[in-house]
Amino acid sequence: MRPLPGTFPLYFVTDHALNAGRPKLEVIAAALRGGAKLIQYRDKVLGPAEFEAEARAALALCRAHGATLILNDHVAIAARIGADGVHLGQDDMHPAEARRLLGPDAIIGLSTHNEAEVLAAQDQPVSNINIGPMFATNTKDHLHALGLEAVLHLSRLSRHPWTTMGGIKREHLPGLFQSGVRTVSMVTEISLAPDVEQRVRDLLGDIGEAMNI
Repeated sequence: MRPLPGTFPLYFVTDHALNAGRPKLEVIAAALRGGAKLIQYRDKVLGPAEFEAEARAALALCRAHGATLILNDHVAIAARIGADGVHLGQDDMHPAEARRLLGPDAIIGLSTHNEAEVLAAQDQPVSNINIGPMFATNTKDHLHALGLEAVLHLSRLSRHPWTTMGGIKREHLPGLFQSGVRTVSMVTEISLAPDVEQRVRDLLGDIGEAMNI
């Protein structure tokens, strides 16, 4: 069974610039060696052709490690390269159209930030929702941080598996997982680590201890 958002605990989301000067694919490969099984390939800078070429390379890496690759936004490219699915924002393609294009088995995630968006997602054909941002984050500086209590409240309103992201660091993991969080999405805590492979191992170890596994 493939790792899914809302079940596998660690979800690595990439960024074009936040890689400590290293190629993004190098960072992805190191994260996979460390045990990452959920990768969201996100790049807001590359053009479509460059995005597709790099996404294909990321998919090959994920396949070699038994990991799941989800593309941010680019539904047509996900369909073309055979990625496992997409993650959509509130202003991206409607999930129903993405489901039509990608088929019944694709992973379709949707970002939500408040009660109205969580409730609106109830009847949409999504696989999971992300609720956030959990904490203040420079990657989503236009959004208000919700905090743990609000994220947990919103999660109880949803019938979908859920993830959370936004400013989450290693020191937050014990408290989050002991409170009921089951998947955290992380960007810079992984991508800016001096040793990405070891950082992922450490994060998964901390999560395992918090969940008593």
